[in-house]
Amino acid sequence: MNKTNQKVKIIGYIRVSTDQQDLEKQKHLLLQYSQNNQMLIREFIESEASSRKDQKIRKIEELLEKLNSGDTLLVAELSRLGRNMLETLNIINTLSERGIKIIFVRQPELSTIGPHTKLLLAIYSYFAESEREYISIRTKQGLAAVKATGQLLGRPKGSKNKKSRILDPFKEQIKHYLEIKLSINAIMKIINNQLKEPITYNSFKYFINNDDKLRPTLQLVRSQCTLDVG
Repeated sequence: MNKTNQKVKIIGYIRVSTDQQDLEKQKHLLLQYSQNNQMLIREFIESEASSRKDQKIRKIEELLEKLNSGDTLLVAELSRLGRNMLETLNIINTLSERGIKIIFVRQPELSTIGPHTKLLLAIYSYFAESEREYISIRTKQGLAAVKATGQLLGRPKGSKNKKSRILDPFKEQIKHYLEIKLSINAIMKIINNQLKEPITYNSFKYFINNDDKLRPTLQLVRSQCTLDVG
């Protein structure tokens, strides 16, 4: 085996909800698949967490850090990756763009391997974009409904401070991430990477909760699903 092949690895990802006990069942499924296909799983990343938890708790961030181009990810099924369809599609697209293959053992037709890969990835991208547009439409409709009730959407007095001014240029970006249901903590990390001086979680959360554009978006998303703000 040459050095290039030695660097290529296979990682198995297992996630079970807190009310389920099939972690060992999933692990056995992945091991059985790997043995039948002469594959060696280097490592298992296991998460006993609800899909509603953020990516750090579900170890998605760890998964993204450990996988490199040429690697293969083994997962029992599509639903094990994301908390909803859009997040799942985003994860698949992110991994595929980095040259990482994904095998869904129980749903081989959805795996990003074989001659149909390019077509499948195009379909994934299409549905991801369609879901983003749908969320955007629902958000606008929700905001219109909030305004129709007579609720004030303006910025409360005293909310304009130094931290708020720093984040003003990133409002649209933050709004987009809220709409696709990223956690506030995850959004803060993305924005902090673009700032000369990172801000604290409390300051970031305060900015969102007191902004006339972001607060209604956050409220709408929370009404649609449980958004982890930790």
